Amino acid sequence: MADRRARVSDVHQIVASMPHVKRLEGPKGNAIYQVGGKSFVFFRTPQPDATDPDTGERYADVIMLWVDSESDKLALVQDPGSPFFTTGHFDGHPSVLVRAARLSEITTTELAELIQDAWLARASKKRAAEWLAAHS
Repeated sequence: MADRRARVSDVHQIVASMPHVKRLEGPKGNAIYQVGGKSFVFFRTPQPDATDPDTGERYADVIMLWVDSESDKLALVQDPGSPFFTTGHFDGHPSVLVRAARLSEITTTELAELIQDAWLARASKKRAAEWLAAHS
């Protein structure tokens, strides 16, 4: 995949390239990706904690990505210009949110790194070690 601005299709493609991934369908057909029964990328349904500040409408395009630590989360959400955000609902939860509409603000390389890190944070130690050894 050439490095370019990221798209939603890239999320699905990159996730599918990771080993031992299972795609589940959420209650409204939203994609939930898991490794070893643990979610690491999740397309959210519209929720009251993620709304347009001008209209109050719930965002219908929010993607949750697992992160390894609170410091990783803060690094992604602290810059007000970053496409990544969090809400009170995710306080203390190792994840960040991004709207599909803002994915083009990052590259496919950056997106791949985020998804790989999300997978590594949720995969078993054995699977993570095997993947890292194969990709070092």
